[in-house]
Amino acid sequence: MKLAKFKNDLGNFSFAFPAILIFSIFYIYPFIKVFQLSVCNWNGIDAFSFSKFYTGFVNFREVLMDKIWWQAMWHAAYITLIALVLQNALALILALACDRDLKARNFYRVIFFIPPVLSEVVVGLIWQWIYDGNYGLLNYSLHSMGLAQWVNNWLSNPKTALTCIAIVHCWKGFGWGFIILLAGLQTIPRQLYEAAKVDGASSWQTFWRVTVPLMMPVFVLVSILTILGTMQVFVLIYTMTGGGPGYHTEVPVTRILASMVSSSRFGYACAQGILFGLVLLIVSFTQKKISERVKQA
Repeated sequence: MKLAKFKNDLGNFSFAFPAILIFSIFYIYPFIKVFQLSVCNWNGIDAFSFSKFYTGFVNFREVLMDKIWWQAMWHAAYITLIALVLQNALALILALACDRDLKARNFYRVIFFIPPVLSEVVVGLIWQWIYDGNYGLLNYSLHSMGLAQWVNNWLSNPKTALTCIAIVHCWKGFGWGFIILLAGLQTIPRQLYEAAKVDGASSWQTFWRVTVPLMMPVFVLVSILTILGTMQVFVLIYTMTGGGPGYHTEVPVTRILASMVSSSRFGYACAQGILFGLVLLIVSFTQKKISERVKQA
């Protein structure tokens, strides 16, 4: 009996072993190495020796005292806030429109999902040209409409650069929220809308009393994905401004890259990465708790 049970357990483990092996190689082992490097002062060139480069938690203390790092965290939070409001509002409006019986609504669904699947490098270069202060399409359009006083060096001006990037990020990413929200809307029984219409409810009342409560778990999911995705924004910023002017568009990922490549401080970069990961973990845990309370309500 015990032998049969052992063979059964061994067979079950053999099915799970490939997944466990892949997870260990590509997730657990790299995390251990990153933590090991985070407590060392290694330049990425010399032969690594833990006893030689070990410095304790000096890198973590330095990160916590680094004003530029916290400035980068604020920039990521600023872009995330705009994405939560603007990007998701746009996604919801378009999802509500495509959920109706419109002509060519399938065509609109395809069109709205094109931006997310485009290369971020290509999108960044195109919008860099649009925002260009000398020959950009935006300034040309403003000149043509007689609004020359609004012409600006959009990506070179510290007051406008981050907001311009946030707008591009929202344009690039609203399609993901649009697809998820549209899928959620299509799960709502049409009989509920018909009953609300019979009871004399207005469009706003129907939306607020029927759509919003039933869509709340979907709203939470879209918010979680928006926050986690936006906090890790990198390619658009690296392509459009490289983190400039100055440090006015730096975000955590660009700071980690700068510490690793420009300063050759691999240990410090790993410490930044771990602290940033902890922030994302706390955000995810908080949102999970909120999601559970919403579902219970």
